[in-house]
Amino acid sequence: MVSIPELWLPIFLSGVAVFILSSIIHMVIGYHKNDFAALPNEKEVLDNLRKHNIPQGNYSFPRANSMKDMKSSEFIEKMKQGPVGMMTITKNGPPSMGKELFLWFIYSLIVGIFAAYVAGRACEPGAHYLSVFRFAGVTAFVGYSLALLQGSIWYKRSWSATLKSMFDGLIYALFTGGIFGWLWPM
Repeated sequence: MVSIPELWLPIFLSGVAVFILSSIIHMVIGYHKNDFAALPNEKEVLDNLRKHNIPQGNYSFPRANSMKDMKSSEFIEKMKQGPVGMMTITKNGPPSMGKELFLWFIYSLIVGIFAAYVAGRACEPGAHYLSVFRFAGVTAFVGYSLALLQGSIWYKRSWSATLKSMFDGLIYALFTGGIFGWLWPM
């Protein structure tokens, strides 16, 4: 068994690698650029929404207050008429991603800690590279990818966007597994 503190270096380096890889994927390669479409008549829609001063949060529309309300003829008619959707309203102002990038790095470290825990319980010191790679990599894939499916299942996120993000997770997992296998204690 290998303890989590003994694996601080692969945890940290895998977090750094994932941070760099995700930056390259999103800023250089750019295959996520079409994950979100622009609103038709964006100016008109935004001008209309602005009038309502909607606070930050997650919204669905139309929205029923209970399962019973979902069966009412009024709610069913609203669903038929549309539009039907979900949206997230965020803080106004110029784009700033400092906080999100910091949280993404912390998240990557947390995935690394879980990979360290699972691999550390499954593999002894001096374990073969591929054994460590397998346990750390699969755990990282679960951490980076599987929960993304819920967005398409429940919140209607496009399947192509989800699958592209899961592919990113596979890349992150391969690097995480590789770093753990490379730096595994003897």
